[in-house]
Amino acid sequence: MLAVFDKSVAKSPEALQSPESGSVSALKDGFLAQHFGSVHPSSVTVNLGSSGLFAYSNDKQNPLLPRLFAVVDDIFCLFQGHIENVALLKQQYGLNKTANEVIIVIEAYRTLRDRGPYPADQVVRDIQGKFAFILYDTTSKVSFVAADVDGNVPFFWGTDSEGNLVIADDAEVVKKGCEKSFAPFPKGCFFTSSGGLRSYEHPHNELKAVPRVDSSGQVCGATFKVDAEAKKESSGMPRVGSAANWSSDY
Repeated sequence: MLAVFDKSVAKSPEALQSPESGSVSALKDGFLAQHFGSVHPSSVTVNLGSSGLFAYSNDKQNPLLPRLFAVVDDIFCLFQGHIENVALLKQQYGLNKTANEVIIVIEAYRTLRDRGPYPADQVVRDIQGKFAFILYDTTSKVSFVAADVDGNVPFFWGTDSEGNLVIADDAEVVKKGCEKSFAPFPKGCFFTSSGGLRSYEHPHNELKAVPRVDSSGQVCGATFKVDAEAKKESSGMPRVGSAANWSSDY
């Protein structure tokens, strides 16, 4: 699976940008989508207009960590893995028995977007299993990305020459679009358009970037670690009903 988000809807962390990187534009002339299609001939590409693109394929997938794709009410979602507490989450979100993992993620996001009772970190923390997902709401222009606490699903992200965000389960695909400006997506973390990268495992702690260095000694993106000493400031504002989208202040 692959997603490329224009920097206007998903600003990549500055620490991902390597000073030595000679990356290209992943979106220009469909460069990275075409490369993905050459690696996965049976792939499907979904154009998100000026916001970017999704690409999806069942080719070469791990049968224990299957890929799923769904669109519900202009919410696009790519999911890979397996959720262990499916029955509980279906009950929690009022879904029918036929709902699968990707539908659960979409409904969890929609509940969050519509000012549900749970904060974003709890919504992701409640998902138990081996997973990674990429979601984009075309109406609100919000991206929502997360990976499980153990990094069971291969998941990588990076930034291209224009600052666009690239996310995929194939490191070589990300490297093609980002050169040295890429890294594994942090375990136990989620990323949103306005809130940036946060840990749902340790929601009250800040994250700090640690430069990655390759075998030649060059900086190659960054990994992000929970800073045990730095606590996030809390506004103390309760989550109440509002017409405003949740992402605008999270």
